[in-house]
Amino acid sequence: MGNNELPYGKHRFWEMIPGILIWSTFILAVITSFLAPQIAVIFIIVFDLYWTLRVLYFLIFVLFAYNKFKKTKEVDWYERVSKIKNWDRIYHLILLPTYKEEYQILRDAILSIQNSVYRNDKFILILGGEEGDKNNFLESAEKLKKEFNGVFKDFIITVHPKNIAGEIPGKGSNLKWMEQKAQEIIDSKNINYKDIIVTAFDVDTIAHEQYYARLSYLFLTCENPTHASYQPVVLYSNNIWRVQAPIRISVFGTTFWLMSELMRADRMWTFSSHSMSWQMLVDVGFHESNLVSEDSRIFLQGFIRYNGDYRVEPMFLPVYMDAVEGADYVDSMKALYKQQRRWAWGVEHLPYMLEKFMINRSIPLWKRIKYVFNHIEGMYTWATAPMLIFVLGYLPNLVLSDTPSALLASSPFTLESMMRIATIGVFVSAMLSLWLLPKRPKDKKQFWWLVMILQWALLPITFIVFGAFPAIDAQTRMMIGKYLGFNVTKKHKRI
Repeated sequence: MGNNELPYGKHRFWEMIPGILIWSTFILAVITSFLAPQIAVIFIIVFDLYWTLRVLYFLIFVLFAYNKFKKTKEVDWYERVSKIKNWDRIYHLILLPTYKEEYQILRDAILSIQNSVYRNDKFILILGGEEGDKNNFLESAEKLKKEFNGVFKDFIITVHPKNIAGEIPGKGSNLKWMEQKAQEIIDSKNINYKDIIVTAFDVDTIAHEQYYARLSYLFLTCENPTHASYQPVVLYSNNIWRVQAPIRISVFGTTFWLMSELMRADRMWTFSSHSMSWQMLVDVGFHESNLVSEDSRIFLQGFIRYNGDYRVEPMFLPVYMDAVEGADYVDSMKALYKQQRRWAWGVEHLPYMLEKFMINRSIPLWKRIKYVFNHIEGMYTWATAPMLIFVLGYLPNLVLSDTPSALLASSPFTLESMMRIATIGVFVSAMLSLWLLPKRPKDKKQFWWLVMILQWALLPITFIVFGAFPAIDAQTRMMIGKYLGFNVTKKHKRI
């Protein structure tokens, strides 16, 4: 499949698999609750037991990741990398795609690069706007280029044209345009492709001051660095004190999920802001321009191009981003739902994987099976677990509460016992979230620390409304062929 055609509808059955799985589960759960309640109860108990074990398993990895995270932040990575022979041959190409972002957000992102401990003359920045916002973008971009004139190796401005055939407007198509322009610059400067590390950031990303030093160190010391992407810990903390409780819980949940995956890098994909080698990008033909989930697809492109010999190297350093935020409470909740649904649209990778894995038999069979299973299982539990745990799990007892059965009578207590165990996860999450919070703003009183703990009581609601519902929505749309376009995450004006 080339980048000049839209990827949807080519394999309708494969597109339907995730949706069929989740709706079959819901329908069977309801039917068996009425016709075979004992079978329904057994299924629910087994599923909840599986989920409880998974929560405990998840917590172990999160705690280990947090410990690694703290230790990594304490290291002077610039000092370490500067001891490596010829370390300064490495250049950092930083891609900052943007659409209708305000000037201050753009400036903060560039300022954070300038203020890093790394040499500024090793940075090539590309700020990429969209034709649909051309005048506003160019006004901000030219002002920034003038302000940062002479600071970096190069500062390039690009404008991605609209209505290119076969493209889906969004971050992926903009990135590809920027990368094509970057190749012209790189070739003109005769820089070795294998000496360039590319960082693709959401434009509101503020990297840790040691980010590029740590990235260079990993690139220069790990095995086969061009066959790896480099994933930081994403913290949506720039405006965390200002956003609403459901948003805080959702973004912390995303951070904890990512931290646990970093401890199992053999199974993870890239997410949001991350880095990779320029050589890999050239080898795969750059980002695909006809999809929504470009951040995870670029990992799959490398994985397939190198016959399964591609991986994620965890960085255990943070990048700080804005949590989604609307003009008011209702607008913020709508924006959060759309963001979660866009992330859940990663279900679009399943047809792609199945097609490419059937063609490329050079990828070991066990790897192909593992990645397909992990993807299906992850999307399935994302959509079904909250519904089975908090809603459908109690249906057999509500429907047949008068039916004499020891199993039915004991099932609520069994479920409650497992819920109490899972509550440990909520408590640990609450404590970790406090440690990851930035400094409390002066306009927030001391009692806000208590608010930050008590907000976790909303977890079951956010788990369903901003977890299961967007995932069900995305997978159902894929199943019925109502494909999702790219939705730009709303960000409130930065003060």
